[in-house]
Amino acid sequence: MKTAIFLGAAYGGSRAAQILATRIPKGWRILLIDRNSHANHVYVLPRFSVLPGHEHKAFIPYHSVFQGAKDDILVLHATVLSLTAKSVTLSRSFPEHGIATTEVSYNYAIYALGSHLPIPLNLWGTWKDRAYDGTKAKAIQWLKEKQKVIKQAESVLVVGGGALGIQFATDIAAVHPSKKITLLHSRNKLLSRFEEGMHPEILQSLQSLGIEVILGERLDLSSADKYNEAGQRVVRTLSGRDIATDLMLLCTGQTPNTALLKDMDANTVDMQTGLARVLRTLQLSNLETDPDTLPAALAKISLDGSADPQQDIATVETHYPHIFAIGDAADAFGALKAGHNAYFQGEVAARNILRLINDRDEPLELYTPGPAAIKVSLGLTKGVYQVDGVIGVNNYGVEDLQAPAVWAYYGIQVEGEDELHD
Repeated sequence: MKTAIFLGAAYGGSRAAQILATRIPKGWRILLIDRNSHANHVYVLPRFSVLPGHEHKAFIPYHSVFQGAKDDILVLHATVLSLTAKSVTLSRSFPEHGIATTEVSYNYAIYALGSHLPIPLNLWGTWKDRAYDGTKAKAIQWLKEKQKVIKQAESVLVVGGGALGIQFATDIAAVHPSKKITLLHSRNKLLSRFEEGMHPEILQSLQSLGIEVILGERLDLSSADKYNEAGQRVVRTLSGRDIATDLMLLCTGQTPNTALLKDMDANTVDMQTGLARVLRTLQLSNLETDPDTLPAALAKISLDGSADPQQDIATVETHYPHIFAIGDAADAFGALKAGHNAYFQGEVAARNILRLINDRDEPLELYTPGPAAIKVSLGLTKGVYQVDGVIGVNNYGVEDLQAPAVWAYYGIQVEGEDELHD
């Protein structure tokens, strides 16, 4: 049976699958595959690992992603073990759905496995002597254990002044105002990728919460295993400054989940960044050529000078025209690693698959990132944002960061608290 698979069912993967499910011709099967039983709304995880009472809102069931789904449109809870150009191997079979073996062949694939967060928020990497199965119950248990660890620490060192570090530090300070909180950042400006005005607003908010902010100093990781007589971890910056703390939270960036692509074809992954190489069509590429220079390059190598740059960028310059990569795993031309960008990339990839399936005589859609946009909480009620180059501050935040509103993207209109425990 002709099959389109979606590896990863978070923001981008689910959106892409939704589009294909409504427009794909008859005779096709759609498989949305994820190792988690519920979508993890990662934006709220820092808050919910500090503040109790809202954990269940972060994990959204997949049962309504496809409204009125048919037998040939499935959500599979399984881990992808390996990937080839023609098939995937899963951690389990699904005989109840006619999938008798763990190997599943496909015609088109969207790789949306994202990235994994640093240890403080990596649900799959911080269980000691216990297996994590990706279920909502286990994830809630994990958050509650994190809450206890943070509550017990009298002092906390947050390393990294990106959005994650800022949100972690301000949430801890707001929920536990008596704690000594230190934020260490290697650059001289917080959120340096964004407009200049973001830094002073964030810095003022951090300091007003009693957080000590150390800028322009980098942690010496070789010092991380030293302890003082009080049992505190003592770390040292490269400049020689010693910092004693009960708990250290490393918030120094995300790591792309591209090992499966690298095992399939190492040339599809950039060795320095770990990101999947893609063309502007978001098709997986195994060439290092900058897609922006392809038209000129192709014109030079064409014997008759008649190369069609649009078509060549779309299909010729990749060995994998049927595989697309989106979201945090993809090197998407400077796009911010964020859920809203994965969502829009999923739409582009899905529309391009439909064009290929329908064999339309038109070029594939090219992806261009929008302007950088971000919203960062600065404690339980205050937040700062940048949209279209405009910086703003608001003070009407809520404890759960409006997590239930995101459930609508997965087909669930929340009408009561009980639904959030599903």
